[in-house]
Amino acid sequence: MSEQRNQDPLHGLTLKVILTELVEKFGWDELAKRIKINCFANEPSFNSSLKFLRKTPWARKKVEDLYLREKWIESTK
Repeated sequence: MSEQRNQDPLHGLTLKVILTELVEKFGWDELAKRIKINCFANEPSFNSSLKFLRKTPWARKKVEDLYLREKWIESTK
């Protein structure tokens, strides 16, 4: 039987890994400009941001979409 692979490009990535990579690439200030979320702009921290993103699907989607766009851009260079 053929093995079915998961087509989700985020499969196996945790929200913590995604946020860490984005903060390393952009920093909190630039991330707050790209995604208008208070937890990125006002006294940002990983713990508070992760807590908010886990409870707020629309915000998590914005973070995941930015991550995917940046990975796609990197892969086309």
